[in-house]
Amino acid sequence: MPAGASSSRNVSVFCASDFSAACDVAEKAALNLVRRAEQNSLGLTAKLEKRGFSSTVVKEVIERLLDKNLLNDTRFAELWVRSRLSNKKPLTPLWLLSSLAKKGVDRKSSQKALEKVLDPETEYTLLLNYAEKSNISGKGLLKREGFSPGVIDRYYHLL
Repeated sequence: MPAGASSSRNVSVFCASDFSAACDVAEKAALNLVRRAEQNSLGLTAKLEKRGFSSTVVKEVIERLLDKNLLNDTRFAELWVRSRLSNKKPLTPLWLLSSLAKKGVDRKSSQKALEKVLDPETEYTLLLNYAEKSNISGKGLLKREGFSPGVIDRYYHLL
């Protein structure tokens, strides 16, 4: 066996154990962040990389947490939307989707969260709050803001 083969194998084993150890440390850091508040994949990735973990280690840790359902972008989006609805600010479905996109939540997860959180009554209340604080000029604006046709019709039938 050539002299370099044995040392090359030792280096691979050493690198693999270093990677594994780095993943374990990064996973502990990630779990501490998740314990404090729900996280999304992109946000947690940025926080771990800011703490000095390599992108390959972070990618592995994110995959582990996703596989264990300790990290879930749809769940994050649902909780985030619910927290925004409690603020009583004039929000729209479009604003919620855009804000989630800025946080790095994919459209599919964002849409699922809105469908779960914005039942017709909640969406109607959102529309009433928006209409009260905004100068709305017709159904077209409400549609562009992401309100559903049924909720828009309900609003205009009660005027």
